[in-house]
Amino acid sequence: MTIKRVGIVGSGIMGSGMAEVAGKAGFEVVLRSRQQATADAMVAALEKSLAKQVERGKLEDAERTAVLGRVRAVADLGELAECDLVIESILEDLDAKKHLFTDLDRICGDGAILATNTSTLPVIEMAMSTSRPEKVCGVHFFNPAPAMSLVEIIRCLTSSDETIAAATEFATTCGKKPVLVKDQAGFIVNALLFPYLNNAARMMDAGVASRDDIDTAMKGGCNFPMGPLELLDLVGLDTSLSILEALYAEFNDPNYAPAPILRRMVSAERLGRKSGAGFYDYRK
Repeated sequence: MTIKRVGIVGSGIMGSGMAEVAGKAGFEVVLRSRQQATADAMVAALEKSLAKQVERGKLEDAERTAVLGRVRAVADLGELAECDLVIESILEDLDAKKHLFTDLDRICGDGAILATNTSTLPVIEMAMSTSRPEKVCGVHFFNPAPAMSLVEIIRCLTSSDETIAAATEFATTCGKKPVLVKDQAGFIVNALLFPYLNNAARMMDAGVASRDDIDTAMKGGCNFPMGPLELLDLVGLDTSLSILEALYAEFNDPNYAPAPILRRMVSAERLGRKSGAGFYDYRK
């Protein structure tokens, strides 16, 4: 199938990031949020991102205008009816996602692919909430979507070869490097990454080393661009806790059992960069 129009559902940073990526690749984009004000705010964020790229000489002004012309912000879910591919990027709540997939199944044309940007939840649960489970898969972009080169294409038990081929071609057209993975909690990256992040939080909490020394050690010793505690703050401690809980529920592996300090910090609303404070303080 040919994908020309892409719908993106969700008002977070991933939504505007994926809209930028798809718009730059030449796709028409319908960006949907539950309220028109938040949908418009996502387009404003996209405008700001593109303007910075023009200022830095990384994008021509004519291309900025062209990208913005391809992106339309809407509040009505019905506006996604003509999309060839719809990617949801709402909160990581399985019931909410399943409900959305049921609505999208009713609204979108029979040939449309319905995809989830979930980082860890079971894609098959969303697929079976529709009458087209063969046309459901995962298309997992990483944050920030314009900068990160990887996209995980998740094949669930019902995904057809045609669906996976179309999703893979979409990611490639967007300039990304797709990898194929089966529908298992955490997929590739988070299944490997989060035990490391979790154990770094445990190590700091146990007093083995300070926050700064743990991050310095992993940057200097492994040549990582960011330390594990810095990365937890970037991802969001609430999101990280949710991912670890899903991983632990599926595998019952102690490495996935969330470090108690993560629960305490989420309870204290120290969620990382997005709240202004996490392991580090961003309010200074």
